[in-house]
Amino acid sequence: MGQNGKFPSLPAPPQRIVSLVPSVTESLFDLRIGAQLVGATDYCIYPSAPLATVPKIGGPKNPSIEQIVALQPDLVIANREENRKEDVEALRAVGLPVWVTFPRTVTQALEMLWDMIFLLHAQDRTVSLLTIEMAFDWARRAAKGSEPIRVFCPIWRDPWMTISADTYTHDLLRVCGGHNIFADWPGDGRYPTISLDDVVALAPEVILLPSEPFPFDESHIADFAFSPKL
Repeated sequence: MGQNGKFPSLPAPPQRIVSLVPSVTESLFDLRIGAQLVGATDYCIYPSAPLATVPKIGGPKNPSIEQIVALQPDLVIANREENRKEDVEALRAVGLPVWVTFPRTVTQALEMLWDMIFLLHAQDRTVSLLTIEMAFDWARRAAKGSEPIRVFCPIWRDPWMTISADTYTHDLLRVCGGHNIFADWPGDGRYPTISLDDVVALAPEVILLPSEPFPFDESHIADFAFSPKL
């Protein structure tokens, strides 16, 4: 299976889609093909207005199989990292087609969007994706002409966890001219556990606090009093 898996066999373009991945849900609307969405996770909150009327089926790690089946989707979109294998297998066991995605670079994410357009027979949305690709190419070219900025991006607190080189966020930072200071941290796989002493020793120039999976906010800035820039 490639980074975005194999397409399920479908007799026709899907008209009823359930998304188990917040980023996929947002992408469907970005490409203006969100009208086919009939179910999404509790964490699918963007864009807020159209999602207000879309039934929620639980979290990515604990979706309600019964609710998904009741929605009668002709395609469920999942992610190898965000969703559990047993849930994917349970959906397939009742006959629902599931497309399992797994982009780990910006390029692979763009390939997934092209796959989405192809799978949904939405070739009239290619202009939107070409615009995104142009922005990606511009950012990549702009970053090549400058020294990479040393960045620390935590994903969890207590224990502190961050990202290795084998993640989408790492590649996004790279494309935008950032250097992930924990890119090659030994051990712990894709999301190494580290300490604030490790952060200090690697001297980041910028610290990025994401809102998920850990909900960092302004109250956590005090954790990084040593940092020159947040």
